[in-house]
Amino acid sequence: MNPVFDTQAPKKPTNVSINSDLLAKAKDLKINLSSTFEAALVELVNAKQRELWRNQNKNAIEAYNQLVEEHGTFSDELRSF
Repeated sequence: MNPVFDTQAPKKPTNVSINSDLLAKAKDLKINLSSTFEAALVELVNAKQRELWRNQNKNAIEAYNQLVEEHGTFSDELRSF
């Protein structure tokens, strides 16, 4: 699967606000905040882009599903199950 962003783009320092107790526990556990945040952000961006794509293509998907329901697919006669 192709990434949804340029994985070779340079890193950019960013300020974030995090619960101080959670931050302390993460540091005690030697959790890399940058990589953890980036991985979580990749998942969230992917999910939001999928949702956006589904919303943008909702009418076409519904029309296709209606067409298949009424007429089937081209391979219906070829299936052996």
